[in-house]
Amino acid sequence: MIPIVKRFRGFLPVVVDVETAGFNPKTDALLEVAAVLLNQDEDGLWFCQDSHLCHVEPFPGANLDQASLEFTGIDPYHPFRMAVSEADALNTIFEPVRKAVKQHQCSRAILVGHNPMFDLSFIKAAVARCQIKRNPFHQFSTFDTATLGGLAYGQTVLARAAQEAGLEWDNEQAHSALYDAKRTAELFCKIINRWDALK
Repeated sequence: MIPIVKRFRGFLPVVVDVETAGFNPKTDALLEVAAVLLNQDEDGLWFCQDSHLCHVEPFPGANLDQASLEFTGIDPYHPFRMAVSEADALNTIFEPVRKAVKQHQCSRAILVGHNPMFDLSFIKAAVARCQIKRNPFHQFSTFDTATLGGLAYGQTVLARAAQEAGLEWDNEQAHSALYDAKRTAELFCKIINRWDALK
């Protein structure tokens, strides 16, 4: 079994998904952020170890695009969301990521996502707003399951790639950060394990 630290240039893959109130990370609100930590079993097979989710309060002056809210079904000010500030959300997500990076002796985390530059751009914008000094994620490198899904299964849409990989898909739960992050993580593990089996 190849240790994780020697697998991806010392980077630890961590799956992240965000839900937002628009497409501009500098002006539009970050509303949900989820992370799924990955690991290997004794046979070297990748699996989803645990997950973390925060509902996020719109930052002061944030734009809330109505079409985006209707698409995700998120009411930013619903009291049962138990939303926290961006700073609290990022610290909640970053703490287990930093611990996992240290545990696996990696240099930093690398964000895995479906079209991940979108997710990374919102994370980086929130980090800048909150003046967080230690972002555990690589600043520009990512792993994209849209590309990997196209290569492995001929599908670039998350739902289709997941189903082609034999994973369940529930349209009612889709477009929540935690559900999408979990399916993306399962898809990534399936692709890596499939690749390893071909060696």
